[in-house]
Amino acid sequence: MRKILEKEITYVKGIGPVKADIMDQELGIKTVHDLVLNFPFRYIDKSEVRLIKDMTPNETVQTRGTLISKSVIKGKRQSRLTAVLKDSSGFLELIWFKGIKWINDKLVLNREYYVYGRTSTFKGSMSIAHPEMEAVKPGVHKRSSFEPVYSSTEKLNNLGFDSKARRRILKNIIPKLTAADFPENLPDYILQKLKLIPKYQAVQWLHFPPDSNALSEAKKRLKFEEVLYFQLRILYNKELRKLKIKGHPFLEIGKYFNKFYNEKLSFELTDAQKKVIKEIRADLGSGLQMNRLLQGDVGSGKTIVALFCMLISKDNGYQSVLMAPTEILAQQHFNSITESISGLGLRVAFLSGNVKGKVRNEILRLLKSGDLDILIGTHAVLEKPVQFENLGLAIIDEQHRFGVMQRSKLWLKGKDNPPHVLVMTATPIPRTLAMTIYGDLEVSVIDELPPGRKDIKTVHRTEKYRPQVIEFMHQQIKLGRQIYVVFPLIEESSKLDLENLQQGYDKLLHFFPPPEYKLSVVHGKMKPADKDIEMQRFAQSKTQIMVATTVIEVGVNVPNASVMIIENTERFGLSQLHQLRGRVGRGAEQSYCILMSSYKLSEDARTRISTMVSTNDGFKIAEVDLEIRGPGDIEGTQQSGIMDFKVFNIIFDQDILNKARTIAQRILDKDPYLESAPNLRFKQYLSKMKDGSTHWGRIG
Repeated sequence: MRKILEKEITYVKGIGPVKADIMDQELGIKTVHDLVLNFPFRYIDKSEVRLIKDMTPNETVQTRGTLISKSVIKGKRQSRLTAVLKDSSGFLELIWFKGIKWINDKLVLNREYYVYGRTSTFKGSMSIAHPEMEAVKPGVHKRSSFEPVYSSTEKLNNLGFDSKARRRILKNIIPKLTAADFPENLPDYILQKLKLIPKYQAVQWLHFPPDSNALSEAKKRLKFEEVLYFQLRILYNKELRKLKIKGHPFLEIGKYFNKFYNEKLSFELTDAQKKVIKEIRADLGSGLQMNRLLQGDVGSGKTIVALFCMLISKDNGYQSVLMAPTEILAQQHFNSITESISGLGLRVAFLSGNVKGKVRNEILRLLKSGDLDILIGTHAVLEKPVQFENLGLAIIDEQHRFGVMQRSKLWLKGKDNPPHVLVMTATPIPRTLAMTIYGDLEVSVIDELPPGRKDIKTVHRTEKYRPQVIEFMHQQIKLGRQIYVVFPLIEESSKLDLENLQQGYDKLLHFFPPPEYKLSVVHGKMKPADKDIEMQRFAQSKTQIMVATTVIEVGVNVPNASVMIIENTERFGLSQLHQLRGRVGRGAEQSYCILMSSYKLSEDARTRISTMVSTNDGFKIAEVDLEIRGPGDIEGTQQSGIMDFKVFNIIFDQDILNKARTIAQRILDKDPYLESAPNLRFKQYLSKMKDGSTHWGRIG
């Protein structure tokens, strides 16, 4: 059987080279092994057999009866095959419009069949068009009630290789599997303790479960295996890093940290900020390399925590770098940090793709010689010519916008040892997602807003309320406030969206005519210099309304702006809406967010909008976002591969995740190198995963 699993699917009867090529391209299936590990994504429950008299129109049902007649009826345009099925309660008409000759040849009169399909009525008679037919086998009184449904594609369907065709092929392969084909990769003590079925049995039952209990046991076994190995891999690598990778010892809390805290800090840190700084200080002084994720909602004060970390780095004679995903955000950090540490004698520079010529060369020279203490910039800081004399701390803001390769480049900028790494995000991550994606990081959370901050009042309005919204804008401007009006900008529809933005701008000019009112316009297609001018005009209160796209999602801090109006709200994701709302509420005055949308909304859009109206809590919003979009989209394609589970579902299987995490941690606490005899299976399998020799199939 081992040879069968390794066989390329092109040589499997019923597939052939054409179908095999498309399955490889679209589903990543090359071998029989891949085919077997490409599990069904749902099941048709055929446990109930309905009497014909109990059927109602427009429902999917299964019945059982005897085929008593069949005939081909010729039509002017199209012929059809009709048949009549009889059970103890009545008669059911069956109709086919395609494949008539083949189906007619297969159907046998006076034979008993299971019939499955969607009912309809015609002239008072119940019928099913193109039903699934399965002959009742003599002497078989019970059959599997769960029929697997496999993912397919349009190209495969057009070739006749749909879910049913795949099911027929797997029905020949699956029953032949034995324990030798899927060697057990969990230790016996785990199997016994959790009462898990063998792996080969789980694979068989996930395809063709004899009943609901068998399906449940199969899912439980494979879900636990997936997530346990995922957690073991993360925690094992984390432990090895602690044991093998030394960190720069930041033992001093010296003059720069203390002078800033005692003389420069103009406000009291929140308890949450103090707690996080304490956690980071412990990491930096441990002699181990720090890898920490700092979560904090919009406006919670992550930047000041990052600054304290950079001051500790300087106190210990090391350089720091802060990398942000956009030039606007990087510039914002540079401006606020430069202003905050004015007079401390620290040398700070800004680097982006737009910094060129002599200025750029001078920054690179100072950086390499060690005469520059802090570098703040975009991904330009990753380029090869950017060399540090002694980089000790790397901070990555809005880290989910950077890929793994980009982060690894920053890691390699360290001279002798890798720098301490602090990654920050203002996109709250649900605990289960953080445990899964960032399980190798220590996690700190700033779960408290600075004192005096008021919750932003959020309301939903449709177009018929536009006059009231315009009136409200006039009132706020009279009070001296400023307003954001944001339009969507989706790359695929950028031309259309820019037209919408321009039309919106023109309409606003009608309601807010110059010279009494002044408006700024900012979008991502503008030249950086023009964008900066418009941003500065708004920041300096020279304009009252900023008409923009999501380019202002991060990096704009205007405390006097107290109103955020989001147009076409239904086109934004929850995370984006939360980030946009966070541009207001930064001053002492009451702030507002108005979500404008069309009257007709999808169910998901209604959920997003009602969530925004009901809460300002970013973590609650993140939980809803996870449920709506699923984990694959939350972090984007840059995290691809991380969430490549076949059967485990991070939304619905949190109890399995928690159990696996606890067990993985206990195993490594007792046996950090996985060297004991019972744990050798773990080590061997982890080694296969690392080498990429474990073939993971895809789930549809």
